[in-house]
Amino acid sequence: MKEINVAGQKRTDLGKKASKQLRKQGIVPCNLYGEAKDEQGAPVAMALAIPMTNLRKAIYTPHVYVINLDIEGEHHTAILKELQFDPVTDAVVHIDFLEINEEKPITIGIPVKLVGLAQGVRDGGRMNLSIRKINVTAPYKSIPENLDVDVTSLKIGKSIKVGELSYEGLEIATSKEVIVCSIKMTRQAAAAAAAAK
Repeated sequence: MKEINVAGQKRTDLGKKASKQLRKQGIVPCNLYGEAKDEQGAPVAMALAIPMTNLRKAIYTPHVYVINLDIEGEHHTAILKELQFDPVTDAVVHIDFLEINEEKPITIGIPVKLVGLAQGVRDGGRMNLSIRKINVTAPYKSIPENLDVDVTSLKIGKSIKVGELSYEGLEIATSKEVIVCSIKMTRQAAAAAAAAK
């Protein structure tokens, strides 16, 4: 997985008004969830404020980044857990980070990369990618940048399901029944097949 360095500071004023003020200055209110838990066993978050300019590369990308957070000299390794966007302006209004370490497995969506030219496409069909990411569970050092799916022998009308895939050292968390990609018959290919009869 690619890594990116992001710097920010702790937030002390946690009210809605303070968050609104931060957003006006181009700063995103964030939470970092880690190992810490309260007396009831619920996760305790560290409240952070990070300039949007520092986050842009980690958010607007097809890649999954491990984020090295530098919070006033404290270092944390994390991944993006959840992003909240403004429904009107589409601006990022809040981010949750999840702290990770080398031993503890994490579950994260990894981009799918189709490899090879499918037989069905050569025969005039159209490739249809149904999901862009597959969720996998593994220690973060074992997680690849993308998951290669070999489509070379895929024919028209056929599909590849998540259950048919396996990757060394990774446990697939997405349901086995989910279709990753399929090849649909195009009108042109259907007309050519009818004409050939």
